Amino acid sequence: MHVPFTKMHGLGNDFLLIRGDGVPLPSPDRIRHLADRHRGIGFDQLLWLESAQRPGDDIHYRIFNADGSETEQCGNGARCIARLVARPGQQELQLGHGTGSSPARLEADGMVSVGMAVPEFRPPLVPFRAPEESLRYTLGADGEAVEAGVVSLGNPHAVLQVADVATAPVERLGPVLGRHERFPNRANIGFMQVLAPNRISLRVFERGVGETAACGTGACAAVVIGRIWNLLEPEVTVDLPGGSLQIRWQGPGHPVWMTGEAVTVFEGTVQI
Repeated sequence: MHVPFTKMHGLGNDFLLIRGDGVPLPSPDRIRHLADRHRGIGFDQLLWLESAQRPGDDIHYRIFNADGSETEQCGNGARCIARLVARPGQQELQLGHGTGSSPARLEADGMVSVGMAVPEFRPPLVPFRAPEESLRYTLGADGEAVEAGVVSLGNPHAVLQVADVATAPVERLGPVLGRHERFPNRANIGFMQVLAPNRISLRVFERGVGETAACGTGACAAVVIGRIWNLLEPEVTVDLPGGSLQIRWQGPGHPVWMTGEAVTVFEGTVQI
């Protein structure tokens, strides 16, 4: 069965978007084949779009990593979805997903803003195995102990502060921490360098993908952890390998807002 698709990216974090109503969901093997950058289309995540499931939502979406596994949330992907499905003249949207619904706004300067989840720190709800909630946790990884903040933005994250992201052990510690026994559903691992109270550099090792050019929820998680560690201001520029995001968080109990680009690369049809 051949179906239309759109290839998009946010800061180089790239996606295959397919409207899935009436279309059979591809198997994990097929998703892995489509994600292959030499034999397929190539992408970090497949964004599967369906009719809205909640009153007030404009669309419902599911997210599948390049390895075929399903994940809960994707910030850069949400911005691309908003750009793709917005009707002519529409600026405000509501995007439904497995963990709730996220507001999105098309900005006058061409950027897209998405309201992500209210950060969740309680270990069972991340999920993360810990006897009690803490601002910092010590995790054993590859023979050393590292300190991390742990939070969920609809998906689980651990954030480490490093002196220099250019030399941070992303390839060595990212996969080890991402599959750490204390994260029953695995986790995304962020390596954060604080440049100023309103600016950080960040690299993220995403579960099911590896290091990506940008991770929207990872950027949100890093700012949240930096804020609760009293290192950052409410509005922060996050510099990632693929570009920069603007993150705003007023503090506990408030959602995190993220603003950045959402770019269409090409369109076509593909066999599912």
